[in-house]
Amino acid sequence: LYDVADGIATITLNRPEKLNALNKAAVAELFTAWQRFEQDREALVAVFTGAGDRALCVGRDLSEPTHGEFKLQSFPIIGLSVEVTKPTIAAVNGMALGGGFLFAQMCDLCIAADHASFSIPEARLGRGAAWAAQLSALLPPRVVMQMLVTGLPMTATRMYELGFVNEVVPRAELQAHARTIAGAIAANAPLSVRACRKMVRTFYTPQAMPLDPTSAEALFAHVYLSEDAREGQLAFQQKRKPVWQAR
Repeated sequence: LYDVADGIATITLNRPEKLNALNKAAVAELFTAWQRFEQDREALVAVFTGAGDRALCVGRDLSEPTHGEFKLQSFPIIGLSVEVTKPTIAAVNGMALGGGFLFAQMCDLCIAADHASFSIPEARLGRGAAWAAQLSALLPPRVVMQMLVTGLPMTATRMYELGFVNEVVPRAELQAHARTIAGAIAANAPLSVRACRKMVRTFYTPQAMPLDPTSAEALFAHVYLSEDAREGQLAFQQKRKPVWQAR
């Protein structure tokens, strides 16, 4: 969903019955939504969120066939496959898993509901996480390592303590608070705001890190093509524990 009011664009993943998991249609529509936001003269800032209060996004919809090497350019990632020059705010309304975590990572600010959680479950599904190559610019490396190799979630409060989340608010107040922050941004001089954003993203955020996530894709190419990748998806669909073969 795409809506603009008072200079604020709200982009909402609208598959609450699937915890806003990304099927091919949703991915295509997200590309369109971000391009629309960039070209929309009335939109000065965007709030990205998910429908419902259970999940921002739980990553790719594994009920769809996905076996094969994953390319980051095929995913709507700000700064990599989508050009956005205006500020963005992730309003995390529940679980942010995998691709959902990436969406929270790629936005300029992150406001989370107090029940929200963040995790990178790819290792539990036999998949790869090249997009997390630059996460160490936002989190301590040992925290990144823990999240990657365990696949276990961290609470919004813990992510706030670590500096990944800007603010944690009660779930009922999330959207209104995100709009308040967005409104403060929209009220400022657009050229100044965009220059400030560009400065921070150039010098202090993942985009400034020497390791480009596309360089990390090679590390995971064999993972996506492995028997374990098939097993991970099948086990997910059959709601059972996967049996790994390391091949």
